[in-house]
Amino acid sequence: MSVSDESLLYDELPFWSAPFGMLLLDTVRYRKKIKVLDIGCGYGFPMFELADRLGKGSEVHGLDPSEIAVEVLRAKIKLKNVMNAFAVCGSGENMPFGNSVFDVIISNNGLNNVVDQGKVLAECFRVCKPGGQMVLTMNLPHTMVEFYDALKSALSGMDLFEFIPVMDEHIFEKRKPIDYLQELITGHGFRISSVQPDGFKYRFTSAQAFYNHYLVKNFFMPSWKAFLPSDRTEEIISEVANILDQEAAAKGYFDVSVPFVCFDCERR
Repeated sequence: MSVSDESLLYDELPFWSAPFGMLLLDTVRYRKKIKVLDIGCGYGFPMFELADRLGKGSEVHGLDPSEIAVEVLRAKIKLKNVMNAFAVCGSGENMPFGNSVFDVIISNNGLNNVVDQGKVLAECFRVCKPGGQMVLTMNLPHTMVEFYDALKSALSGMDLFEFIPVMDEHIFEKRKPIDYLQELITGHGFRISSVQPDGFKYRFTSAQAFYNHYLVKNFFMPSWKAFLPSDRTEEIISEVANILDQEAAAKGYFDVSVPFVCFDCERR
């Protein structure tokens, strides 16, 4: 995949991240002349939106490990002439910033995708000013539960029961429950001011439409296939499609749920 193709693909992700980001933007405490860090900023949402809302005198720094993303961000900064936005290449586990630099830290579904959430939160504590705000959104274990329920049924029907715990481990690896996240956040020096659960749905007319959706095809399907038995993967995926299509035939569509949570935190 060329740089331009990958840029175009990932630039579609704001549609997925918009519901998370709108709640995040409503939770940030707006003040003049503050410094903000967006961890895992991707291709610029909600980084640019927040930079525009805060205006001149404030700074919004986007941190992302992808060199391609940072290259695109810098081009956007120049094109949009957003002079209070800055793009930095780096990992959340080892942030290239000094101590107590930022008034606000945000991450819009970014902590689900880091290698070590504990290390990232320790770094958040280090770079956040005492009393500073941290706002995190994360999707939850029941994300796409309709697919996973169909997959569980398919595995059971094919006598592949041993892969159901593997599926559960995959879900936990990707998405942690609220109580786990609360303990992790408070254990790294933050007080939680509020926990706001929310969610949205994708609606599809068929399993083929679901499988071909760019988000599923490029970001979910590869990780699903990775934990299934390689010699029966396509058979399993096909049986899941049959189950989903049965629901679509009855109602004309099926829904795929995306529950998420927004944490409003303060550095002790």
